[in-house]
Amino acid sequence: MTVSAGRKHGGSRVASDQPAIPEPSYAERARTLMHLGRLGSLSTHSRKQPGFPFGSVMPYGLDDHGRPIFLISTMAMHTQNLQADPRASLLVAQEDAADDPLGASRVTLVGNVGSVADAEVGVARALYLERHANSRYWVDFEDFSFYRMDVVDVYYVGGFGVMGWVSASEYISSQPDPLADSMGEIIQHMNSDHKDALVLLAREFAHIESQEATMTAVDRLGFHIRLKTPEGMRGARITFSREVSNSVETRRVLVEMVQQARSQAE
Repeated sequence: MTVSAGRKHGGSRVASDQPAIPEPSYAERARTLMHLGRLGSLSTHSRKQPGFPFGSVMPYGLDDHGRPIFLISTMAMHTQNLQADPRASLLVAQEDAADDPLGASRVTLVGNVGSVADAEVGVARALYLERHANSRYWVDFEDFSFYRMDVVDVYYVGGFGVMGWVSASEYISSQPDPLADSMGEIIQHMNSDHKDALVLLAREFAHIESQEATMTAVDRLGFHIRLKTPEGMRGARITFSREVSNSVETRRVLVEMVQQARSQAE
């Protein structure tokens, strides 16, 4: 059995003789990760050492088009670098990735960073403070200015073997997953209170026998699980019986799927 190289804009690697498992596109996943993130690594072109990148930690806000907004001091190296060359990149990684950083999701935005126009500063200020409330103590200091990245290209990595470029137009036109703000709560609830149900769902819908199952990600179309099997650790994706748009619908669908799995197992 051969395995395909995977789709560029969404989906896991799948066997060539099996139907693809529905998943959000890479563009949607990139927007979701940027929505959930608060901090990234901004790399600019070094003015002191021409030809070398200069990277440092950078908090960011996000506008409705997924463009990062930065609040940068005139004393920062990035200000000097960007004034000489606006080209930059921003790396944002999944926040809870300490245990498996290479298996976690991350996204790199490539674009041009410039000062926010005076007429748009009020909007940029509000968006930035939504994510960084403590910044209100210095946001209006004269030596701080707002910058915004106009995205040129996007590279998304969803873990081992899941990666690809996303065009700027696809990224901008996409939206974060509707479960983005509740996925952490859903995952914690399922892993804390419904481990047996996850084992059952893996058996009936992924056709994998396991001693233990852990939900690792969830979105509007389904969820990923990590399974402990006699042959070792395995991963699988299970599609919801129908698309969901909030945590209440997710709970309802999961209950229905568990009931279906139990009836099929009898």
